[in-house]
Amino acid sequence: MKFLLPIAALCALLSAVPNCLAADAKPSNAPGTPADEIRQTAKAFVEAFHKGDAAALANFWTPDGDYTDLGGRVIKGRDAIRQDYEHLFAENKGLTLRIEVGSIRFPTPDTAIEDGVTSVMAPTASAPNRARYSNLLVKRDGKWLLSSVRESDYLPPNHQEHLRPLEWMIGEWMDTATNGHTAHVVFEWSPDRNYILSVRVVEVEGTFLDNGTQRIAWDPSKKQIRSWSFEPDGGFGESTWTPDGNKSWIVKSVSTLQSGHPVTATTQVTRVNPDTITFQVRDQKVDGHPIPDSAVVTMQRVN
Repeated sequence: MKFLLPIAALCALLSAVPNCLAADAKPSNAPGTPADEIRQTAKAFVEAFHKGDAAALANFWTPDGDYTDLGGRVIKGRDAIRQDYEHLFAENKGLTLRIEVGSIRFPTPDTAIEDGVTSVMAPTASAPNRARYSNLLVKRDGKWLLSSVRESDYLPPNHQEHLRPLEWMIGEWMDTATNGHTAHVVFEWSPDRNYILSVRVVEVEGTFLDNGTQRIAWDPSKKQIRSWSFEPDGGFGESTWTPDGNKSWIVKSVSTLQSGHPVTATTQVTRVNPDTITFQVRDQKVDGHPIPDSAVVTMQRVN
């Protein structure tokens, strides 16, 4: 379904939508803050929207107000905005709206900037149409009016920023010095950007053998990067990642083998340059018994 004027444009005037924002009740004659004034204006706006009154809605903009949608389309002036609303209401019946205001700030007493997320639901839709918005409002003759509206893609909240220190790993890496076999590992973002996913395979005479998977995440309770590994034979483990200088990470792991024996180990991962990494497993113990450190393994970026 195409919304010719996405409802993100309405957000600055919708903060009084039921079930979206809670406001303290005040006597009608009590003086309000600028935010209260915007919320009072919102009540009239919502009524006009529910009536499908395109002209009334357009009058909530300044005469030269503008709106830029996700595709970069610019709608400028009240007449153009009114026409888009007319088209919107003609083609889409029974729309419902939810708004999540992230912030409202006032650069000057007569200007306001509002940022947040809107969700529009059609009666036949299974999921809302969501967008982020940033609105500039101005106060003219005692009224708050939309001057400029910008819409951008909505991305759900995620932990991507916490995982950016490991973003350099994204891509495919290869080691050709493992007993004549070729080891491959691929790191990629999960679709929601909450995880870095890793798949390991070993190439033997043109055949790729599963060598396990890994999921790297940010643990908000411990404020630390952690990971979980799963081996093709049923073994599994978890690790904590700690930076060691600017180019190295110390990964401490606790694992359970397919046989049930516990394993602990420390792996140092070093970024030699953008296309080369090394790692070495040290301090390994199986059932509490130490085993020798591994050799230093070098892997090259494939892409």
